[in-house]
Order: sequence, then structure tokens, then C-alpha cells
Amino acid sequence: MGLVECVPNFSNGRDQKIVDSIVNSISSVEGVRILNTELDPSHNRSVVSFVAPEDRVVEAAFRGIKEASRLIDMNTHTGEHPRFGSSDVIPFIPISGVSMQDCVRMANDLGARVGKDLGIPVYLYAEAAKRSDRKNLEDIRNKNFQFEQLKEAIGSEKWKPDYGPAEVGKSGASIIGARDYLIAYNVYLNTKDMATGKKIASALRAKDGGLSFVKALAFFIEDKQMVQISMNLTNFRKTPIYRAFEMVKLEASRYGLVPVESEIVGLVPMDALTGTTKFYLRLNSFKEDQILESKLMEGTNKADEVNGFLNRLAEGTPTPGGGSASALVASVAAALSSMVSSLTNGKKKYEQYWDRMNAIASESRSLMEKEKDLMKLDEEAFTKVSSAWKLPKSTDEEKKIRAKAIEDASREAMKTPWEIARLSFRILELGSELIEKGISSAITDSGCAVLYSYSAIKGSLYNVQINLKSFSNKDYVEGERQKIKLFLQEAERMYDASIRKIDSMMN
Repeated sequence: MGLVECVPNFSNGRDQKIVDSIVNSISSVEGVRILNTELDPSHNRSVVSFVAPEDRVVEAAFRGIKEASRLIDMNTHTGEHPRFGSSDVIPFIPISGVSMQDCVRMANDLGARVGKDLGIPVYLYAEAAKRSDRKNLEDIRNKNFQFEQLKEAIGSEKWKPDYGPAEVGKSGASIIGARDYLIAYNVYLNTKDMATGKKIASALRAKDGGLSFVKALAFFIEDKQMVQISMNLTNFRKTPIYRAFEMVKLEASRYGLVPVESEIVGLVPMDALTGTTKFYLRLNSFKEDQILESKLMEGTNKADEVNGFLNRLAEGTPTPGGGSASALVASVAAALSSMVSSLTNGKKKYEQYWDRMNAIASESRSLMEKEKDLMKLDEEAFTKVSSAWKLPKSTDEEKKIRAKAIEDASREAMKTPWEIARLSFRILELGSELIEKGISSAITDSGCAVLYSYSAIKGSLYNVQINLKSFSNKDYVEGERQKIKLFLQEAERMYDASIRKIDSMMN
């Protein structure tokens, strides 16, 4: 299951209770992790960063937008920053296991739902934009065109929303999209002169001939009594933080000004800070793997993933269950096969098997990843079956519809455990081959790969068998049971032969 970051901007940065309520609504979705929350009283704006599995991130964003629409009235909102609505900008950002196109789909799914269920106009931007003139955020919403102007213009063809009604209520409108990482970076100057601040911001902006991948505005920040150059760095690798800072410093020097301080709003990739550190300290040979925390965190994400699954498995809920657990066991078996083949490869004694060991290591890793994907698919399949069983059955027609829905969902649900079994059989074959050809010092690891893959086959096929009870066609049921019997017989034959081989080698 892929991971997505969402960074919604809400039009309230002065009332902690309101922001907390919005954040709580987002985090109420299982699997959501709140990474950061920033409140800016001057801009009267908050930025929430959270990550969630790809199948839950839209729901989490929707709950946040719904709560913000309940608590924030744009008719009374004031602040330095341009804004369109209570939930102003909501971008989806691919993290792992998802593509930009997946995030575009999520933006459309969320936009359609916000427009229909909440009655809020939605404009799509960035990679999700349906119109070229809405690609750039500043072309939709800027200091000269925001909530107040949209109320008057939304009835025109130019401002027809992508989703939702062509009218603006107290929640305003939302701008939803998909984009890459963005760094919100501000530099404060020792001046109150906004005219000079605007000149400096203009010199920085890409569209005005400044730095590529920089969007910039100038604001006067009351509580600091300074001009702020507010920037969005849309590609920190091509326009790094240090280059933006140096450009501000250079342009400010023309007017006898200097940067007093700078700040990053929200989260920032480590690479962005590392690059800046290398520039200022002239660390030309510095490598990212020299960072202590990076070394300490190696493997932590994978450990968290497994721990999270085991904790959910231990809860008193139907999912995840034995099918998902079988896929996990199979992935462990595949990992062991990869380990043994890698240990064997390069050993002079086993030189004749080196090419084969390379092939087994590669295939085992591929099987491991596929089994991990099936863990989630099995959980989703059971959920659909469970939903079918909950359908009404008061009338004969409802009973008929329910019975068909149960059969359809059960037939679909059987595909995943069958796939777990088939892949596990292949892992069993590889483990059996490693008993014959793998390094002898790892014979017990090969044996565990065989044992675990066989257990995964048995466990996954239990889930196929239990679903057969939902079918009224006895011939179909008997045919499926015969397939299971033959499959298990072949797996048992291979398993028994491998175990006998191991026992003979260990005695």
C-alpha cells in the first residue's frame, strides 16, 4: 500500500481550539499520522502535514475540510495571506508506492466529494489542473483576487469551478491538487518599507525573471515590525534553499538592507538542509550517510510497518486476519531464501551455482514484495465480504440481492488467498532448491523458508475453503475443493522431501 502526504492549508492561525478540532478530525481516520501543525497569526493561517495510506488519505482530507467548513466563516476572516476558503489549498504529494498520476486521481476524488457533499466550489491546480490557466496556484488565488473577488466572479465562465456549485458560501472555495515536495521558506528584512519588499520579491519570482522554481510575495508582519519575503520553493534540488537566501541577501543589499532571520514553515526534506549545510561549510566531500540520525533510522520504517500490522492483528477486529498473516509469513520465507542465496553467492565451493544464486536472490526479493502487497489486498477483500453479509434481508427480493452480493464478494475474495498460495508454492520450490545447492552453514535458514512457505500455503487455502460455504452451486464448490486438495498434495510432497533432506544433513 502506497503512502501519500497531504498538506492542507486552513484559514485560521489564531484559534488553537479550532485548529485542534480540525487536526483531530483528520487523525480520526485509521492509519493517519500527523507530522506537523504550524499556526501563523499574522497570516491567520495554519498548515497541517500528515501522511496516510493511499486508500485513506482522501477520507482524512475530507474530514478536515468538513470540520473547517463548520468552524470557519470566511465572511469574518482577515489575514495577510491571500485565501479562497476555510480549507484553502489541499495538495497531495506522492511519498512511496504511488505515482503523481495516483495523486491526481485522489485530487479529483476529493474534489468531487467536497463539491457534492459539502457544496463547496473546488478548483484543481498543479498536476491535477484541468485547465492550463489553473496550473499555477497564483493564477487562481493571489493578493488581487481572493475570497471577496471570487464571490462576485464565480458566475462567469472563467471562474466556473471544476467541482461543486457556482456560488460561494461562508466556507468559500477550495483549491485541490497534486504536486511534488514544496518548501515554504520566509526571510525577514530589517525594514518596514513594503515598496522595497515588493521589488525584492519580484526579483526573486521565476515568472518575473528571477530564480527558477521560486514563487515569492512580500508581507509586512505586524508582530515583528519587519517585511517578510515569503517564498515557495517548488523544486529544492534545482533551486536550493541557500540559493534563494543568497538571492534575497543580494537584492536587499541594493537598498542597504540585510536579512535578520529566516524560517521554514512546515516540514522539509533532509536533503534540502544537507545541501544548504554543504554549501555554507564547503563540505564538498560530505555524504548523507555520515548523518548519525540517518544511520540510526535505517530500517525503522520497515520495523514500524511490521509493528503496526502486528498491533492491528492483535486487536479484536476481523481484519487483518489469517490470510494477511499467511502473506506475511510467506514474505519472511522469501526473505530467508534471498539471504541464503546471497550468502552462497561468491563462495568458491559453490562457484557452479553462482549464477543460479543471483537469480534466486532476485526472484525471492520480488516474491517478498508481492506477498507484502497481498497482505493489504486480503484485508480489503474480507471487508467487501463483510459488507455483503450486512445487506438487508427482510424481503425475498432483498434476500436474493444479498445472496448474490455475498457470492460475488466471496468469489472475488478467494482470488487473493489463491494468489498467496501460488506465490508461496514458488517460494517453497526455491527453498527446496537451496537445501540442495545453498551454503551448508545456512541449512536451517533454508529449512525455515520451506517450513514458513508451506505454512503460508495451508493458511491461505483455509481462507479459500471458508469462502466456499457462501456458494449454493454444489458442483462449483466441489470443483474448488478438488483444486485445493491437489494443490496441497503437491505442496506436501515437496515439503516432506525437503524436511527429510534437512533431517539427514543435520544427523
